[in-house]
Amino acid sequence: MEKDAIHLSDWGRILVGEVPGIFYLEILLRAATIYLILVVSMRLMGRRMASQLSRNEMAALISLAAAIGVPILDPGRGLLPAVIIALVVIFIQRLISYWAARNEKFEGISQDISSVMVENAVLQLENMKESRITRDLLFAQLRSTGVLQLGSVKRLYIEANGSFTLIQRPESQPGLSILPEWDSEFIAKQKPVTDRYVCYWCGHDQPAGTGDSVRCPNCKKQEWVQAIRG
Repeated sequence: MEKDAIHLSDWGRILVGEVPGIFYLEILLRAATIYLILVVSMRLMGRRMASQLSRNEMAALISLAAAIGVPILDPGRGLLPAVIIALVVIFIQRLISYWAARNEKFEGISQDISSVMVENAVLQLENMKESRITRDLLFAQLRSTGVLQLGSVKRLYIEANGSFTLIQRPESQPGLSILPEWDSEFIAKQKPVTDRYVCYWCGHDQPAGTGDSVRCPNCKKQEWVQAIRG
């Protein structure tokens, strides 16, 4: 379109465009066909496409949307290429799922594996670094489940699809508070254990009979705080 042909007052062009009116009836057919292609494609790729998606499944879904979205509005594009692209994406996704179900190593490469973020009330800092999970984000995730201190946590996993799985201890032990430091009013209501200290950075217990100068066995830091009960 020429630059001189663009006017902000040209509401006919803005709202209707430069296609004949009959094309809008065709859009109904195109949109319905594309919708069916998406629904059938997701059905063929398995039930997980309707649940939380892995990286491969997300890539497949985005590929489908990008490939078959154009034919809805472009009268010069046919629907057959969209069908072919959908079949290719379905084939690749099902092939990846087939091999992942039979080869654990390939599954780890293609879909990632779960990782431990907290083990027996102690942050697994190396795993957090590899998963790009910050301390604040992990604490926020725990607080969303009602956990207020690390002593309640036996395991916290981050699954291959990015979701978290929490396993709590049958009986809570004193541990590191995970409340935001700015919420002093709520922190004041927590009950500290006077004779037990934990590492401020990872929650590891301070070795018995040592002072503040000792380094944490887990993270090598030297900052200790009172453990919180309950």
